[in-house]
This record gives sequence, C-alpha cells and structure tokens, in this order.
Amino acid sequence: MLSDVCRARLLEIARLSIEEYVKNRKKPKFEVPEAELRELGAAFVTLTHKGQLRGCIGYTEAFKPLYQTVSNCAISSATGDPRFPPVTAGELDEIEIEISVLSPLKKVENVNEIEVGRHGLMIEKGFRKGLLLPQVATEYGWDRDTFLAHTCLKAGLPPDAWQKGATIYLFSAEIFGEREHG
Repeated sequence: MLSDVCRARLLEIARLSIEEYVKNRKKPKFEVPEAELRELGAAFVTLTHKGQLRGCIGYTEAFKPLYQTVSNCAISSATGDPRFPPVTAGELDEIEIEISVLSPLKKVENVNEIEVGRHGLMIEKGFRKGLLLPQVATEYGWDRDTFLAHTCLKAGLPPDAWQKGATIYLFSAEIFGEREHG
C-alpha cells in the first residue's frame, strides 16, 4: 500500500503532466524524493469529465519507475486514447483523475480464483488482448461470468473465448483519485 503522501504526490504528478502537455506540448520533469515512487511500477490513469470516461491508458508491466509510468499514462490518457478526442485546455479544470497501481499479473488456473471487485482481468488469445480494471465490474454490477465475457469483448474476442482456450490473468489494483484527496 502506498502512503497517503505518495498517493497525493502521484495525483499531483498526473495533474501537472496533463496540464503541461495539453498547454505546452512538453513533458514536465519531476524531483521525486519518495523512494517508493522511484521503484518500478505498473499503473493505469483514468480520466473522467462530468462523470463520463474521457480517457484510460496504462501499463500492465512495471518497466519504469512508478512516477514516470503515471506521468506517461496521464498524458496518454489525455491525448492518446483513440476512443476520444484529445483533452483541451478548456476542459482541464473539469477533468478528474483516478490512478490504479497494479500488482503483477497472475495466470488464472481456475476461474474460481477471480474475485469480482478485488481483481482486474486481462484475457489474451492469439494477437488479441483485453483488460478491464477491478472497478469496472463493480461499477456495472457484473458477476464473474459477465466480467469474463466483457473482458473477452474488450479484446475483440467472442464473449465465451475465456472458456475456449484464451489465457486469463488476474491482478489487483490500489485505486485512488482526486475525490478522496482533493
């Protein structure tokens, strides 16, 4: 678990990264004294505008320090999510940020291991891959089978692909946002 100080710092990094990039097309540099944030970390940054999804990009594998992962994902969520036009400077004050810091992926041997509300899922088959964060199933009130089916659909696979040879991974996430830190 990250300390409240580290959570607040990551939210600040995400906010400053988005603002600097949207306004000036530059990635800010950060001094990060917190050792915890300099460790390799996987994360997703989710942006909402007036309660609606506005962007969500992340990395499932930890290959950069957590603070850099969050900065990069924040910028990508604001400007590179193909489902949405880039965030504009006029929207910045209304964008809310949520960060999900991911545990390492664990291959699922038995779907009974999956706990809705606790685990996120990644499903892959061939070149197709789809991921849903733990909070998605909770927000929609899905049971395990529905969660698996929607993760398959996110990968561009038939909803029953999880029963037909797709590889399933689970992960947990430490989820926090500006609402609880603002």
